[in-house]
Amino acid sequence: MTALTTTEAFAHPALFYRGRQEYLRGTLPFIRDGLKHGEPVAVAVPGPNLTVLQEALAEDATAVHFVDMTEAGRNPGRIIPRVLRPFADAHPHTRVRIIGEPIWPGRSSLEYPACVQHEALINAAFQGRVATILCPYDAGRLDDQVLTDAYATHPVVVADGRTRPSPSYAPEHIVAHYNQPLDEAAGTTEAHAFGVDDLPTARYFAVAQATGLGLSGTRLDDLALAVAELTTNSVVHGDGTGNVRVWREGSHVVCEVRDRGHLTDPLAGRRPPARDQRGGRGLLLVHCLADLVRIHTGPEGTAIRCYIGY
Repeated sequence: MTALTTTEAFAHPALFYRGRQEYLRGTLPFIRDGLKHGEPVAVAVPGPNLTVLQEALAEDATAVHFVDMTEAGRNPGRIIPRVLRPFADAHPHTRVRIIGEPIWPGRSSLEYPACVQHEALINAAFQGRVATILCPYDAGRLDDQVLTDAYATHPVVVADGRTRPSPSYAPEHIVAHYNQPLDEAAGTTEAHAFGVDDLPTARYFAVAQATGLGLSGTRLDDLALAVAELTTNSVVHGDGTGNVRVWREGSHVVCEVRDRGHLTDPLAGRRPPARDQRGGRGLLLVHCLADLVRIHTGPEGTAIRCYIGY
């Protein structure tokens, strides 16, 4: 495969690959062409693929910024503000190249809606920026629906050595389609209502519930801080009231805050704030603290769930 190049300000191609050799044929020319032209290159992919690329690049690997996506991108909501944008923002005067692989075999069905929304939102987050973000997809092992969605979230798709415009590119549709009501599996869990004067009580309630479920140490501190941010947002940006629930799902304690507010900005919590910006960091902080954040929002209200692992 020839090196993927572009003269557009921002490019966001998907790469469909099957096996190690196709992976290398699709990624190595992209990396080496960037290095040849003096462009900063970052690679944020799952650990095994990270090793494959480091070994194949040999000495050239020292010129590339590597990130293990299974760690940095465990919560898809923090990939844009904590992985992609910081690298691009560190090089404001030149094109940057990034390989980002946020969806890999093993991602759960619970995580997937947040993953695919992330892929769709990259296009808005980088609009007008001088960057190319190449997103590999393991076409041999991922579900057909994942590949179908990749056509909708990427304007260009590279498959079988050919680069083609996507015939079904529609990122806004994907964001809306996966903005689905959260299931009510924990509907019998006790809910604690709060208002503007009850924020400390709401936090104490959530911490007590999480402690009873076995959460402790820094992870309990993370949950407490996340609850404080979410309940404050409900009071400030909702109608001044809300309710909080806490329960356990597998290896995570889940905290949910519901209110009657409506998140109209799909990138809320996913963009780094300006240095002189006051406020607006609450949901971003929640993304940074949690292993996963799921959101459903609409005119009737907003529900935000954050998953904190033991």
